[in-house]
Amino acid sequence: MNPDLPYYVGFSHFLGIGPIRFKKIKASFPSIKTAYNASYNDLKKIIGEPLTQKFVAFRNTFDTHSIVDKLYKKNIHILCLDDKAYPKQLVNIEDTPICLYLVGNKKLIEQPSEKNFAIVGTRKASSYGLNITRLFTTGLSNAGFTIVSGMALGIDSSAHQATIDCKGKTIAVLGCGVDIVYPPSNYNLYQNIIKSQGLIISEFPPGLTVLKGLFVARNRLISGLSCGVLVVEGAINSGALITAKFAGQQGRDVFAPPSPITSNLSFAPNLLIKNGAKMVTCVDDILEEYNINRSSSDIKSIIEGLNDLSKKIVIKLAEETQSADDLSRLFGVPVNQILDQITNLEIDGLIGKSYEGNYYLITLEIAGGTTGRASLQRKDIVEH
Repeated sequence: MNPDLPYYVGFSHFLGIGPIRFKKIKASFPSIKTAYNASYNDLKKIIGEPLTQKFVAFRNTFDTHSIVDKLYKKNIHILCLDDKAYPKQLVNIEDTPICLYLVGNKKLIEQPSEKNFAIVGTRKASSYGLNITRLFTTGLSNAGFTIVSGMALGIDSSAHQATIDCKGKTIAVLGCGVDIVYPPSNYNLYQNIIKSQGLIISEFPPGLTVLKGLFVARNRLISGLSCGVLVVEGAINSGALITAKFAGQQGRDVFAPPSPITSNLSFAPNLLIKNGAKMVTCVDDILEEYNINRSSSDIKSIIEGLNDLSKKIVIKLAEETQSADDLSRLFGVPVNQILDQITNLEIDGLIGKSYEGNYYLITLEIAGGTTGRASLQRKDIVEH
């Protein structure tokens, strides 16, 4: 264990000292241990007397080494700024977290931002937004990206769940302690992220419940960990706009799909497009930005390995959306067999499920269709 870790954890647990003040303190002493144990007068010169009084009182009752031991026993891993595994993309942002607390697959935090892509949006998502989220999440996950979001209701939860459904990897960045499930209704999602080799992270000390302002701070980490951010939906006061703002400040790419102007949830993506975000109508629009090519031949190679029933399902979905019951009646096959085939097709990234419960074929186009991009046509399936 890093010998300075307990002192980083001590500063992290004292809420009066955040990343900006911590940076000043760190620069004023030869080591973090020296800074943590500094005299009243030395600290007063840096952070002022009122805050020094509070910190010294906190320090006198806070057992740093005992807290670190307890966290590790709870399978909460800790990274501090001095750790080699601390993500370099966060070191380079203006207000680098003092510590990161992790639950789950900690290897994900070590990968570069080029491997991560953020998908965010409103908590009160429309069916359009949820369908767009699943479509882009599935495509990006299948292309090798780890999907980053904030585990809030709506778009965030949909992004995490869609990643799990297609056997991808996802990182949830919390605005509370890493051991706090918020909202409580996302308990199963929290557990499933961990079970699917995903990662839960937070810069806030374990046990800290939701407080005003923490979600805003959390948003800078969502963008900071990622190479790009897709804002799916959001109203005029949406936190997703804050994430997009952080992304711009951090030099990350911002993307948005066009949204129906009759919906108040179209404000955020349409505003971002007006202000220079890249408008995207298919997964390829994002992949092209990172020189990732996904051709129709890639999909055809998957189709070649399908059994007869799966091919029939894909052909039918190329014509129109269908429920599992519809497909069962159409082909005269028990619905459980249909669902088995559908699960495999979802994993392969060929089909998706709308929030109305219908399955649809994922081409690589959302609307209209443009030349020069890969798309899956009915004839491509029949030929195989």
